[in-house]
Amino acid sequence: MTRPHLPLNALRAFEASARHLSFTKAAIELCVTQAAVSHQVKGLEARLGAKLFRRLPRGLVLTDEGIALLPGVRDSFDRIGRLLHRFEVGRVTEVLSVGVVGTFAVGWLLPRLADFRERHPFIDLRIMTNNNRVDVAAEGLDAAIRFGDGAWHGMEAVSLFEAPMSPLCSPATAARLRQPADLAGEVLLRSYRADEWPHWFAAAGCDCPAVRGPIFDSSWLMVEAALQGHGVALAPAMMFSREIEAGRLVQPFATGTVNGRYWLTWLKSRPASRALSAFADWLGGDSPA
Repeated sequence: MTRPHLPLNALRAFEASARHLSFTKAAIELCVTQAAVSHQVKGLEARLGAKLFRRLPRGLVLTDEGIALLPGVRDSFDRIGRLLHRFEVGRVTEVLSVGVVGTFAVGWLLPRLADFRERHPFIDLRIMTNNNRVDVAAEGLDAAIRFGDGAWHGMEAVSLFEAPMSPLCSPATAARLRQPADLAGEVLLRSYRADEWPHWFAAAGCDCPAVRGPIFDSSWLMVEAALQGHGVALAPAMMFSREIEAGRLVQPFATGTVNGRYWLTWLKSRPASRALSAFADWLGGDSPA
C-alpha cells in the first residue's frame, strides 16, 4: 500500500506562519518568498479540507482547525530538531541522565569528568544531584549513583566502592582533640542515619556521648558546616581529599567505619543502553548486561 506524501514543507510553512501570524515574517525566516509560503499553506488547507487561517488586512488569525493542528506540528518539529541536534561529525550523541548523590558528584565525579568526556565524546552526560533519595522512574533518569547497602526495590545495583566514615573538622577544632573521647566536648554534626556516630565510637573503643548536633541531608553541606567551625562532621574522608590536602579540613583520627557503599543503580525493567554500559565501565563497576 502506497503511503500518502507527507507535506513537510507545507507543515513547516504553516508552523512558521502560525508562530508569526504573518506569511511575510514566515517567508523571511524560511528564506523563501511570501507567495511561496502562502501557496504551501493553501495546498495544506486543500489537502486537509479545512481553513487553517483567517486572512486579515494586517495579518493572520488561526481558525479552530489551525489551533487544533498547531501543537502536534510544533511538537513534531521540535522532536526532529532535538534528534538532529544530537548528530555530531556523522555520529549520534547518546543522552545519559544520571542522578548523583551530591557528595559523590563534587568529591569524586567532577574531578574526573574531563576524562569521561575525552573517552566518550558522543555521550551527552546530564547530572542531577540529590540527597540519596531519588526516584529514577519519576524523575526520568537513566541511572542513579547513591550510597547504601545496594538493596533498592526494582533496581539493579552495581557496587562501586566503600567510603569509610571518619570525623572531619576545621583546623581550629582539631587543635582541641587529642583522643576520640575528646569529641564528647564538641558539637557532633549528624546525617539522617542515626547509627553512624555510635558505630564510629564503638570502632574507636570508647562510649558514644549524647549526639545533639544539627541534622543534614547532605554530607557535603555537613562538612561545609564543619569547615565553618560549627562542629565535627562524620563523613567519607576520601570525598574531601582536596580539602584535607589543602589543610582546610582535618581528619583528626584515622579510625573509619564502613556504613555502606556507593552504587550505580538503574531500573530492572529498563534495558541498559550503550551509554549506561560505557558509564558503568568507566566508573569501574561491572558492566550492566
